[in-house]
Amino acid sequence: RDDGTMARGEDLKKFSEQHDIPIIAMHDLIRYRIEQEKVGLDSEIIVINTKGDQILDKSLSKIGSKGLFTAELEEALVDGSVHIAVHSAKDMSTTLAEGLEIIAYTEREIVNDALISHKNVSLNDNITVGTSSTRRVALLKHFYPHIKIVDMRGNLQTRVKKMVEGACDALLLAYAGAYRMDFGPMIKQVLDLGEFIPAVGQGTLAIEAATKLEPELKKKIQEATANTEATYQLKAETTFLRLINGGCSIPVFALATILGDELTITGGIVSLDGQELIVEIASGKCNDAEAIGTKLYEMVKNKGGLEILEKIKQK
Repeated sequence: RDDGTMARGEDLKKFSEQHDIPIIAMHDLIRYRIEQEKVGLDSEIIVINTKGDQILDKSLSKIGSKGLFTAELEEALVDGSVHIAVHSAKDMSTTLAEGLEIIAYTEREIVNDALISHKNVSLNDNITVGTSSTRRVALLKHFYPHIKIVDMRGNLQTRVKKMVEGACDALLLAYAGAYRMDFGPMIKQVLDLGEFIPAVGQGTLAIEAATKLEPELKKKIQEATANTEATYQLKAETTFLRLINGGCSIPVFALATILGDELTITGGIVSLDGQELIVEIASGKCNDAEAIGTKLYEMVKNKGGLEILEKIKQK
């Protein structure tokens, strides 16, 4: 809004109808940008269902995190059937297969986790919360041990339907994802970043391509989609994640913020039962983002982070 406040979902829907401006999903957003006059590319959306979309009867930690939401898209990049793949950055592996690269990170949306529900509830209430994230489960156990937790898989529409049918009272999700899918009116609580530090890359889109992509085409896509600040943030966060060897089945978290040319990253790890929580902060110049991510890793390691990680992997 003009006054700097966030518009709610129903506001956006009303505005889009009045002005004939559509609410668009993340892949449509990228398509819109690369088709603008400045870039002028024609594009086509190819929808690909990933393993993470297909297997809904098991928790993420049981399936394994590597390539869960990306493998099928990456196969299409390698065989040339698509030029770019659009991912939620938090779903990306820190180590890509040979011949693949991230060519752009988009500007960051609101990074917080959020509680969404069809009821008027908060985490202070005695409620049942659905989530498939080990990070969110562990942090709930640490900060809100009275909350009952159930595993909840599927796309957002499926999870909301299950919630309304009685599987749980509320869902714990990324704010950006809930808002992007027009569930803004159901957001009942935006979680404090002092408690719920997000997953690496949360709130950002990653554009992946094959290294063989024609250089001029790559340059045009980057001009339309890449955000410099997000690139620094993700460089620090993914460095930390890569060194600690975490994934979406490991409750590791990190968030980098930028003020001027200073980058500060807050991150750590929490045990599965929520009893052990390590949070550290490292900072420096944006140009040293990778070194700052490395520094955070060393700080977490020295506080016993690797011992917690080993216990998690044993389970």
